[in-house]
Amino acid sequence: MQNEQTLMQIEPGAPVAGAGFSSDTQDQRIVPRVLSGREKAAIVVRLLLNEGADIPLEELPEDLQEKLTLQMGRMGLVDRVTLATVAQEFTEALDGVGLSFPHGLAGALDAVAGRIGPSTAARLRKEAGVRQSGDPWQRLRALDAGELAAVAQAESTEVAAVMLSKLDTAKAAELLGHLPGPEARRITLAMSRTAHVTPETVDRIGWALAAQLDRKPDLAFKDAPGERVGAILNHSPAATRDGLLSALDEEDTDFASEVRRAIFTFEHIPRRIQPRDVPAILRGVDQATLTTALAGASTEGDQAAVDFLLSNTSSRMADTLREEMGERGKVKQAEAEQAMAEIVGTIRTLESEGGITLIPLDEDSQVSTNE
Repeated sequence: MQNEQTLMQIEPGAPVAGAGFSSDTQDQRIVPRVLSGREKAAIVVRLLLNEGADIPLEELPEDLQEKLTLQMGRMGLVDRVTLATVAQEFTEALDGVGLSFPHGLAGALDAVAGRIGPSTAARLRKEAGVRQSGDPWQRLRALDAGELAAVAQAESTEVAAVMLSKLDTAKAAELLGHLPGPEARRITLAMSRTAHVTPETVDRIGWALAAQLDRKPDLAFKDAPGERVGAILNHSPAATRDGLLSALDEEDTDFASEVRRAIFTFEHIPRRIQPRDVPAILRGVDQATLTTALAGASTEGDQAAVDFLLSNTSSRMADTLREEMGERGKVKQAEAEQAMAEIVGTIRTLESEGGITLIPLDEDSQVSTNE
């Protein structure tokens, strides 16, 4: 009697052993059994796993993972003819594929992530009720420590402890550094109570935290208002800058202070630039522009910046610049301000590229523009 677990069958009309026919005179003809798509998928997956392939089954929807696993448990034995037929069919199907699209709206949103507007993606996901696919913790790990600290402070101590446990050690340590001491101690102590947390609970917490990020409104501007105004005033003439700051002082002193902290002008160089970074700054500025800026320094603050730059470069370079400043003669104020703005722009570029690091301001200090 044929084993019901064996996926093979005798071709209709073929002689069967034991039915009066000799196997020496006529062989049995075994044909592949007719299988369902789920059975074929189980065979292909098992074959690939046997060959050592790394198949990311965890990326499948959970219901498909479950169905595939249950089907593999029911398969039993598969004869060589059936295995070869399924493998050949799978190979031909792969060869015939020209283009593959993701399954459903969730997959489509993941495929175009970062290439369509975040507001559009959030609206589509919300309207369709689509849950994020994949691992929510990957998205949370991509946040900087400051953002993670804000999330931790908004959640219960136990949830924050689970989040801390899912981060790599360096990011977790950085996160703790952004928290007040008592709160950091409470969260680390709560990690002792996470020993028996189940994977399902961790997954639900991850999705809940990721959903909060989806509900967070997208901001039109990356920088704070004070930083944007400060960046504009960095390139404005001194008279315009001072006039606007005076007006801001009358209307909103707190915002005016925020703007002052964001302003970086030529006269702030001695207080914000490391002496060792001066050569890199001077190399990035056109020689004629540098000479114009140095020769055009008229205020006490600008002259202090000139002295700082010359004293922190080589003596040969300083002598050359002083000689060129003498030959340049009197410089119009507009030309001097334009040249100084270019030097400030070079400094900002070097800072953004990581070439130099500005000396930070104290929390309660602010840069004055008319000292």
